[in-house]
Amino acid sequence: MVTEKELYNEDGSYIGPNSLSPIPLSIGAPVIRPEDKNKIKANAVEAMHHYANQEIGMLKKQADLIMQQVREIEQRLLVSEKIYQSDMRFTPVVGQVYHVYEIDDHYKLSLIGPQEWGRSKPIGNHLASVKLLGDHSWDLVK
Repeated sequence: MVTEKELYNEDGSYIGPNSLSPIPLSIGAPVIRPEDKNKIKANAVEAMHHYANQEIGMLKKQADLIMQQVREIEQRLLVSEKIYQSDMRFTPVVGQVYHVYEIDDHYKLSLIGPQEWGRSKPIGNHLASVKLLGDHSWDLVK
């Protein structure tokens, strides 16, 4: 049963028992439609999957970049080990570019590049130009 207090607004205006009805009782009343809870859940799950897949894609790209950096460091280590096994008759300086030559199954590090020999013949087969980095690893110069 509706009490008298429920029939009036806070300002004292009459609202009557019809305003408490869960269905519209007049032509001008707004249409009340029940919520489709399955549709709401489906939309939420779809949005969740969409944003999760975006984040997963971004993390996969970051992982690919990290793995590429790992491969580059491993390559630098291999090059550095070969260079430190080579014949070196000077102390290399960080930031300087040097040249690696192969001479009769061993390597030699040289200050002279393949185009800098002039008329004389290079000391061997030029394998690579390398630069000494601050961590004393060597990087291939393209």
